[in-house]
Amino acid sequence: MRTSRTFTRRLSLQAIAAASMAALGVMTAPAVRAQTQTRGDFPNKPISIVVPFSAGGTTDILARIMSQGLTAELGQPIVVDNKPGAGGNIGAALAAKAPADGYTLFMGTVGTHAINQALYKKLPYDPVQDFVPLTRVATVPNLLVSHPNQPFKSVKELIAYAKANPGKVAYGSPGAGASPHVSGELFRSMTGTDLMHVPYKGSAPAMTDLLGNQIAIMFDNLPSAIQHVRSGKLRPIAITTAKRSPELPDVPTIAEAGVPGYEATSWFGLWVPAKTPVDVQTKLYAAIVKVLKDPVVAKKITDQGGNVAIDSQEDFARFIAAESRKWGKVVKDSGAEM
Repeated sequence: MRTSRTFTRRLSLQAIAAASMAALGVMTAPAVRAQTQTRGDFPNKPISIVVPFSAGGTTDILARIMSQGLTAELGQPIVVDNKPGAGGNIGAALAAKAPADGYTLFMGTVGTHAINQALYKKLPYDPVQDFVPLTRVATVPNLLVSHPNQPFKSVKELIAYAKANPGKVAYGSPGAGASPHVSGELFRSMTGTDLMHVPYKGSAPAMTDLLGNQIAIMFDNLPSAIQHVRSGKLRPIAITTAKRSPELPDVPTIAEAGVPGYEATSWFGLWVPAKTPVDVQTKLYAAIVKVLKDPVVAKKITDQGGNVAIDSQEDFARFIAAESRKWGKVVKDSGAEM
């Protein structure tokens, strides 16, 4: 009986000690072994890529290209999860609150991580504190396009028409804070035109209205607009970047078409929630870089009018900080605010 009581007391003391260590954040040896085995097997279940815009837009297109490559590389299904709304803020907030275990990736943009913090008075996430940057995936120009029935065919004609009809030229965007929105605001402020911004829950619904001539123009990401230009359903007016696009070599830049100094580039990257274990980050980063270096994947991105971009995690963090300063100034100077 004494031996039984001693054994029971010993078990109780061990349980109390384990509970105390857990409360202090100290893992017992079995817990360490369990976590090591779990991480060592990573990934052992499907991974999701949260896309903060609707299906069919550039962010979604790039996420699906990456999901195919990562599925083959990591040996687990990579599922694209579209969570559109509020200029990407809804999807970003959901990704920020996801478990930090490597099973949730976030396909973010210049909007979600460099523009929205300046544009919105309050964000449901912190783009710096709530995420760990992995790498950029691609950079793309924005393309100023119009419906063919609109009465202007060039930048100068658009400016003249907009000034003669203030507030009547509507431009659509994937949402407030997305790079097409800020590209439009930059154009408006630099040309002194009174354009009307119409935000949508993603590029696809905005494009639907442009194709139906419900809005006049868009500064859309090239990958989601180029198919409609090639089919003749949209009229290309100008490219937002400093140089012309190899995909549309006859289309001038906005700067050379009448607005000197104008330049805007969209970029897209992958993040994980803050506190994701470093070894998991390292494995994901290596897989992403390997996929981006695959010539087949690179061609898919360039065929869409984009360019592959690969950074170290440190360089990506520095790049984001610089872009935040740049676009914060543009937002402030334009007077845009949500």
